[in-house]
Amino acid sequence: MYKQKINKLLIGTNNRGKLREIKSLLPKSIKIHSTSEFNIKSPVENGKTFKENSLIKSKYFSKKTGLICLADDSGLEIDFLDKSPGIYSARWGGKHGDFSKAIRKVYRELNKKDKSWKNKKIKARFICVLSISYLNQKIACVLGKVEGFISDKPRGKNGFGYDPIFIPLKKKKTFGEMRPSQKYKMDHRFQAFKKIRKFL
Repeated sequence: MYKQKINKLLIGTNNRGKLREIKSLLPKSIKIHSTSEFNIKSPVENGKTFKENSLIKSKYFSKKTGLICLADDSGLEIDFLDKSPGIYSARWGGKHGDFSKAIRKVYRELNKKDKSWKNKKIKARFICVLSISYLNQKIACVLGKVEGFISDKPRGKNGFGYDPIFIPLKKKKTFGEMRPSQKYKMDHRFQAFKKIRKFL
């Protein structure tokens, strides 16, 4: 177990939305570095689970920089689509990570499965696995999730990724319609952060 106090941390992502959200959740006392300072490309994520991919990223970026690294692997599971896109959530946006394209694909797949899907409650959840690694050593790995439904059309311009089509349980608004401060207090990343805080 890594015993030293962490005062410097690399956030292992090239996704600006993710970087912004993770930064807002971290204690202010930690000096944060981003992968753009080192100009490092992301590793190949060939894991079979969110956990494997999160660890691939945190170990990879830590070894490249010599810094302790916090990485996240997250995605959207839609029960009606056999839990797709799942770990392929970002890949549904093509190689440029175009999420309007990914969202169109979600609706296309739902239509293929059932033309009247809009009359049903399409259960879904966002999952986030956060891991902290130092070189090849795993310090922590935790999972957070938030349950909800798919909206029948994209709504809202806030957030990133699939936020405009996800309505969390007991809410009327999509993540894309919520103020970031509201979303950050309840989403999957926040749930994971509550568990990983004790390591920071």
